[in-house]
Amino acid sequence: MAQVLASAIVDVLRPATPQRIGNFRVEVWGKAPYDYVRHYEIMAKNDTIAAQEGIRRFVKEMEELPVEGN
Repeated sequence: MAQVLASAIVDVLRPATPQRIGNFRVEVWGKAPYDYVRHYEIMAKNDTIAAQEGIRRFVKEMEELPVEGN
């Protein structure tokens, strides 16, 4: 299985404050052979953590895809 390489961009839906976590929309796209795009809505303390969680979810999804040719 090829390593999953991905990038992410984050949009703030509701900013985080010291009293509450924020809500973020994370778009993740992969590099071939995992050249898919996924969107996730993630609650997190900041946009960096939201991006990391989005990429983690994307990698997990891609690793669960069936291998072509089998």
